[in-house]
Amino acid sequence: MREKLTKHDVERIEEEIEYRKLVVRKEALEAVKEARAHGDLSENFEYHAAKKDKNRNESRIRYLERMLKTAEIVSEESKEDEVGLNNTVQVYLEDDDEEETYKLVTSIRGNSLDGKISTESPLGKAILGHKVGDRVEVKVSDDYSYYVVIRKIENTVDDGTDRIRSY
Repeated sequence: MREKLTKHDVERIEEEIEYRKLVVRKEALEAVKEARAHGDLSENFEYHAAKKDKNRNESRIRYLERMLKTAEIVSEESKEDEVGLNNTVQVYLEDDDEEETYKLVTSIRGNSLDGKISTESPLGKAILGHKVGDRVEVKVSDDYSYYVVIRKIENTVDDGTDRIRSY
């Protein structure tokens, strides 16, 4: 699946790659060298742990580089009166008789516990492009859907504090 990334997402990923290559890689290699110096490698826990950390860092670098190569760059621009990327949206959940507030973000920054939902999620897909007052069906599956009413849209600036989800 191609990730949808904004220019800010790309910049953050590039920064993480650079940090991992210049700082983390250097520290990991040093830890492997130091652990190797302790003697017998077959029973050297520090050596195996250091190798595992080094390999985990290299895997993360490859993952991020692959993500950048295959990503689709999407615009953060949206019409002033429509729900778009990086907007904070207040919705009324009819079934629960409750209001919830979410920020719409790209899939790599989605974190529902922090109130950030992806534009790829059922709710994100449903409300994207709608206006205040619109009643929108959120289709979760073929068997289940629910309705929300968009109450408020705030244009928020991407301040760079959202963390890229790590795997």
